[in-house]
Amino acid sequence: MDLKKEVLKLKEELDVTIVAHFYQRDEVFDVADITGDSLELAKKSVLTPHHNIIFCGVGFMGESVKVLAPHKRVIMPKVACCAMARMIDELYFDESIATLEKAGVKKEDVLPITYINSSAAVKARVGEMGGLVCTSSNAFKIIERGLESGKKILFVPDRCLGQNFARQMNLKSAVIGVDENLADADIICYNGFCSVHQLFSVEDIEFYREKYEGILIAVHPECDPSICEHADFVGSTSELIKYIKELPIDQKVAVGTEYNMVSRLRTKNTYILSSTKPECPTMNETTLKEVHRVLLDIKNDTVSKENEIFVDKEVIKWAKVALERMFEV
Repeated sequence: MDLKKEVLKLKEELDVTIVAHFYQRDEVFDVADITGDSLELAKKSVLTPHHNIIFCGVGFMGESVKVLAPHKRVIMPKVACCAMARMIDELYFDESIATLEKAGVKKEDVLPITYINSSAAVKARVGEMGGLVCTSSNAFKIIERGLESGKKILFVPDRCLGQNFARQMNLKSAVIGVDENLADADIICYNGFCSVHQLFSVEDIEFYREKYEGILIAVHPECDPSICEHADFVGSTSELIKYIKELPIDQKVAVGTEYNMVSRLRTKNTYILSSTKPECPTMNETTLKEVHRVLLDIKNDTVSKENEIFVDKEVIKWAKVALERMFEV
């Protein structure tokens, strides 16, 4: 059986849209109707005329679609888990607020901002406190707007993103559990991170600069600040794609982000900034076989609850508030 042909055939027959993140396997990415980064996928999924959204990505992304469009049915072939998103939950969020209060920062003087790589429940906590969601491409604007409140920013869960934007804005940052004097910082970061983007090192950059004269280094802001400081370009997934595709084909570039996305950018003069393959293990859990299976489940009305995304109504209410505040900015 030609699985790809079967998937495409079922897709035409059913009331479905297949959505895939840039980090998905090629076999999944190739059958998707909509591709993009996490926020782009959520926004476009809401606009599709189809009722059933087959979302190929990680759990928090499927939740974002459900929050923005609770009337749609969101089904994931594999409800894979983003390791960074799992690093913080409602309890850890509340403990972070308690830690700040012990450090002399009152709760009412804190404005939380959560990276979109977080659960709907954490987004809801942020929304209840008057905070916002951000992405790697709009974090600068969101933090800038947040600082207008006169409050300290609690940035969760990715410390690297918070630290990198604090450096870019000439602001002082501190990491909970690592740095002392939290009260002196403008941006206080939760100590979460992306395991894939931690694979890159300054030594990797030095290796490529020595091997190829004039090579450019382009990285994602989820990388450690030491990496971003040595890079020629730092940008979100969409920004990296645009930057690299606009380079002359003879311009060599080493890229510090997830392997699957980089391998599809261009075939010549593009290198992975690591001796280890920086492949997101959870993004690669979804296979074409599983996409085919959920399509059959939709056709036969046998979709498992394990594959469908459900979000509590109160969580939807406040998580949507946090997301809509981002859209307003």
